[in-house]
Order: sequence, then C-alpha cells, then structure tokens
Amino acid sequence: MKRILYSLAAAAFVLILVFGAAPHATEAQSHNPITDDVPLLVPEVISVRDHSTTAFTEGLIFSSDGMMYESAGLYGESTLRQVDPETGEVLKSIDIPEEYFAEGLAQVGDHLIQLTWQENTAFVYDIDTFEQVDTFSYEGEGWGLCYDGAYLYQSDGTSFITLRDPETFDPVFSGLVSIQGQPVANINELECVGDSIWANLWKTDYIIRIDKSNGVITGVVDTTALLTADERAQLGSGDVLNGIAYNPDTDTFLITGKNWPHMYEVRFVDQAEAAPSAEATAAATEAQ
Repeated sequence: MKRILYSLAAAAFVLILVFGAAPHATEAQSHNPITDDVPLLVPEVISVRDHSTTAFTEGLIFSSDGMMYESAGLYGESTLRQVDPETGEVLKSIDIPEEYFAEGLAQVGDHLIQLTWQENTAFVYDIDTFEQVDTFSYEGEGWGLCYDGAYLYQSDGTSFITLRDPETFDPVFSGLVSIQGQPVANINELECVGDSIWANLWKTDYIIRIDKSNGVITGVVDTTALLTADERAQLGSGDVLNGIAYNPDTDTFLITGKNWPHMYEVRFVDQAEAAPSAEATAAATEAQ
C-alpha cells in the first residue's frame, strides 16, 4: 500500500514531544512540559491469544454477541471475518472482490460497515449472515472506522477524523487531531471507547488516545516492547501494529498487527506503574 504519500513527519513530531530529548541530554534539556499533560502509557499484558497470520488486519471489533469481527486488507486477499476472541479461530469468512482493498470496520445495530482504501465505497453487511445489504459512497480514502452509538468516526490517513451519520454515511463534521497545537497524521485503525477514540499511528508502535470532543491527544501508548526481536524479524515490512478492539465486559483491549500470530489482551496503564517487556509477554503466552 503506497501510503508513503503521507508524511510520517507529524507522527515523528508527536513521539519527540511526548518522549522527550535524546537519552544523553541533560536533565534540564530533556525536561518536557507536555508529559505533564499527556500520560505515557504501556500495555500490561493479561493474556495472549492466537491470531491468523493470513489476516492483514485493518479493522477489529468486539460485538455484543460475544464475537470479534475483523476486516483484512490487500487487493485480491481482502476478507470479512467472524473470529472467536478466545481462540482466534476464524468461524466465518467471506472474500471481498479483488478490485477492493478492505479497511476499517464498525458495527451499527445488526449491521457491519466495512471501508475500502481508495475505492470510495463502504460495504454494509448483515452481521448474522454476512449478506451484503447496502453500500455507501464517500470521497477520499478509507482507513479506520468506529461507532460510539451516535456517530461514525472515520480516518483517512491525514490529520483529520470525519464524523458521519450512521444511517446515511453523510459527513457531519471533520475535526483536526493535534498535540500541543500541532497536527498529527497517519491516523489509522480507530476504536471508540467512552469519551475517547483510540487510534493506531500507521508505521509506528504507538497508539494514541484522542478526546473526541476536541481532537486533542490525551495519552500515548508505547507498545515497542510487546514483541521480541525474533518475532519482529519474522514479520514483513508491512506487518505493523494495527487492530484495537475494546471489550466492555472485561474493560480490556485486544491489540494485534497485520499478519501477526498473536492478539494481546491488555490494559493500558501508566508507564510508571508497569514495565512491559517481551519476557513478560512470553510469560503470559506460556500461561495460556
């Protein structure tokens, strides 16, 4: 996917602001007042579940029926899947026509809405049968999608998130995502939780928490230590962190990546409270 058209400079700017100066800077030089306002979070691993290595994950959601639903991308390989969240087993899957690159996914009532990347089309499915019941058209690219019970929120890889009417998919408002007044681009997969939107920053190991009322980033999650060096070496260059599904029953998230062999059940906690490591993740895996 040629998303390199979007600069990673804004994302890099966020990381510099949040994580401060270089390790060898003096204490005075490394002081960063933004950390007083933007918590640094890490994933506390609770359990590790299997994930299909044929799923180029673009959208991941928990449903009220206890199942997970996943949108997997790539031209000629895109699918919509029903997944057992405990085992990672794919229970049902349909292929998307090869001319479409599937992207973000959201549930509205008994329907699933699946974006496509550059095809300006969203597919609407019956959640029980996966029968396509409608389509929506929209301008621009489709990346991430989530629903908060009132509006759909859509990302397109820029610094903006668009609110859409869930019945018509018409745009209602487009808001800038920022940190310290600076825009942040490459916003990808979205998950609506309460007053916040959690979002992957494409091509990074970071997840951001966005105040959906004003677009301001209120937290940054560093998942760098989630994978071991050997696990990273086995992934392709495009197999990056992507996929955030919130389970309200347990108040936990399942996060994964494109073609990753595992999903990680996590809580996002203050960096000072936990020191996540690949060893901790491995211990959680062995405990399953």
